[in-house]
Amino acid sequence: MLPNKRILLGVTGGIAAYKAAELVRRLQDQGAQVRVVMTRAATEFVTPLTFQALSTYPVHTDLLNTETETVMGHIELARWADLIVIAPASADFLARLATGRGDDLLTTLCLAAECKIAIAPAMNQAMWAKAATQANRQLLLDRGMVFFGPEEGLQACGETGAGRLLDVAAIVEHCAGLFTTGLLSGKHVVITAGPTREALDPVRYISNHSSGKQGYALAEAAVLAGATVTLISGPTNLPPPDRTNFVPVVSAQDMYDAVMQTLDIADIVIGVAAVADYRPATLSEQKIKKSDGHNSMVLELIENPDIIKAVANSKHHPFTVGFAAETTNLLEYATKKLKQKNLDMIVANDVANHAIGFDSDDNETAVIWVDHVEQLPRMSKSNTAGRIIEFIAQRLAQKSGCA
Repeated sequence: MLPNKRILLGVTGGIAAYKAAELVRRLQDQGAQVRVVMTRAATEFVTPLTFQALSTYPVHTDLLNTETETVMGHIELARWADLIVIAPASADFLARLATGRGDDLLTTLCLAAECKIAIAPAMNQAMWAKAATQANRQLLLDRGMVFFGPEEGLQACGETGAGRLLDVAAIVEHCAGLFTTGLLSGKHVVITAGPTREALDPVRYISNHSSGKQGYALAEAAVLAGATVTLISGPTNLPPPDRTNFVPVVSAQDMYDAVMQTLDIADIVIGVAAVADYRPATLSEQKIKKSDGHNSMVLELIENPDIIKAVANSKHHPFTVGFAAETTNLLEYATKKLKQKNLDMIVANDVANHAIGFDSDDNETAVIWVDHVEQLPRMSKSNTAGRIIEFIAQRLAQKSGCA
């Protein structure tokens, strides 16, 4: 339900804090990575050591902690998360979040986050019913946050009413539901990912530093959007995402052939792969030996087929999305590729910045159409993938006259 999703669990003060320990385990059972942030009040009910043992990560409690800052600053922690879940969320925390306070680590993370924030309240029934609490809830809903619960029933104080923390299993199910959009239901999405390898001889090849992480994240996001997904991937160290038709390839020509075979059924093609522009003109059948007295070797390279251009200019012409990995003049070069290759959309990222380049866990991109540019801030590649899928769905709806 939550494969490889990064969930930041915020625990606030209240007797229901003990249930958050079970929530960590249940989220992990569904494939999520979980890190925990606790308010000072929460540590009075459950120790940070409990959550550290369950999550296998240090628990974060202080906004300005030198040890925390050297490992992962609060902004980095906000960027890491695909989803922030506050469970339990006290009345005090709702009030501080609604007024935009940033006076502790958890409220600051919520202010800095680009991802979805889900809130599972837990408090006395009279506190939940108060007009001030309901006004805070409505304000947070209006800002795009979602609420899980609360439930009605017997409370720790002995009273009965609405205010109990939603059942842990239900919270997990709701978390999974936030990633399932249905935006591309009925669509067949073909995605290329990873590097290609162009052989010189049986031992050596020309390649690049692409890890495949962004392409695989897009495949997962497309599955969650309800699409049928074919992932055509060069060699990576990543496991194939669940519920995808996985097609492993090696060279640019292999990838070209695999993509061309899908065009009759593809509605959308997303070219994320870092395809080698050139390959050796000749392939040595034996290992090329080092020659004594020669300090250099000359290779003749010939151009590989331009896969995404061929897709965009094919008779079928599915909705075609390219990627531009650049080191300089990002928007200029990406926009040029968009027009030259006849793409519907292109995603540009600066691979010269190692924090958001090849093999990183984060990305910071510009999504470009002929008539518009949308800058996406630095966030996890999973979150980036979700946003790109949303843009594709919006553009498809506009093309079909549904938006």
